Amino acid sequence: MKLVKLSTSMVDQLSRDKVVLLPLGAIEQHGPHLSVSVDTDLVSQVASKAEELLGDEVLLCPTLSFGSSHHHLSFAGTISLSADTYTQVVIELAESFLQNGFRRIVLLNGHGGNITPVRQALALLSAKYDPTLNPNIVLTTYWELAGRSFSGAPPMETPALSHACEYETSLMLHLYPEKVFSGKIERAKRPASNGFIPWEDDEPYKGVTIVKQTGYISSNGSSGEPRLGTAEKGQHLFGHAVDALVNFIRSFRTWPFLEKLSK
Repeated sequence: MKLVKLSTSMVDQLSRDKVVLLPLGAIEQHGPHLSVSVDTDLVSQVASKAEELLGDEVLLCPTLSFGSSHHHLSFAGTISLSADTYTQVVIELAESFLQNGFRRIVLLNGHGGNITPVRQALALLSAKYDPTLNPNIVLTTYWELAGRSFSGAPPMETPALSHACEYETSLMLHLYPEKVFSGKIERAKRPASNGFIPWEDDEPYKGVTIVKQTGYISSNGSSGEPRLGTAEKGQHLFGHAVDALVNFIRSFRTWPFLEKLSK
């Protein structure tokens, strides 16, 4: 069920136990070979296909196309909200549904830079609304939800989804081939491995984090190995992403609203 196809009276008649699905994207550079709309395009397609399969089980909202992308601003075409602003935007969008009686909300993320500010939004929403409305509001990122399919399982040849990589290039070749500029695909220059920081997802996470602007860790804004991308791999990835989301939402619909255990 798509929110944009309903009138206010039609929404008013919906069961308040319905799952609200809000996709979160971004408009930002994706190297020389992909359009700046990648994150918004991909998360929108995953959400839309899941809605087709779930039907009345879910209320699909329009995608929030702008994300927290300040680390990409040195590359042209990036449009970003600051982390603080993005946190507040997510809070107020969630509150719009809470104030109308919906208590099950899935924030479906399609951009890595959104994760930290959305987690902060969830913490603030919990502190404000758990004592009264006690909603279930979750963040899930589609490639993390799909697990091994997006972290090296065949037919993929690189360790994990990163940015304008084999994975995103494959998905775009499958879903939006007109937005892939194949003659521009090239591997970026990246920092040498130091054994702790996975610049190219070539090191497992070891509890060490460093934050650098994209221009310091990629010569052209991409990462991974986009030359390995194919439409066939993209079809494979898309199917697994949709299946994972559908399975999750069907589980999430049954989750109880937690009662406070402490006095």
